[in-house]
Amino acid sequence: MTNGDRKSGVPSTVTSIPLVDPHAPKPDPSIGDLVKDATTQVSTLVRAEVELARAEITRDVKKGLTGSVYFILALVVLFYSTFFFFAFIAALLDYLWFQTWAAILIVFGVMVVVTILLALLGFLKVRRIRGPQKTIASVKEARVALVPGGNKAASNGEARAAAPADPSGW
Repeated sequence: MTNGDRKSGVPSTVTSIPLVDPHAPKPDPSIGDLVKDATTQVSTLVRAEVELARAEITRDVKKGLTGSVYFILALVVLFYSTFFFFAFIAALLDYLWFQTWAAILIVFGVMVVVTILLALLGFLKVRRIRGPQKTIASVKEARVALVPGGNKAASNGEARAAAPADPSGW
């Protein structure tokens, strides 16, 4: 409001009240309006779907974390119970056939052999990991297809500097 408006208390301009809904669709929309509306609606739909997926994944991750905490606690209890199991085996060997020191040594030796075998099996499995080689190859192909001039080096016969071989594929 201007100073003149403050004297009389009446504003010089009155805001208009629309007689029609400004958000109502036009009776005969153009192709551009239809495309704009469709794009807006698809964008809104995609955002809503992403938000829904994020909410569901967050809920499931929380449940998974809670469940995994219980599994970890069960494994801790099992880990500490193995001491009593091996003490039982040593006591049983002591009672049936051997002296105490020999029974404990036999149980210890068996535990060391089992540990070595499990570590060897784990090492052999981990050594076979190669990484997501198919994904890496498809990303490289997509990069060449999407970047303008991305395949110039391949078409010109230029060789890239040889990177050190990484068995994981990264």
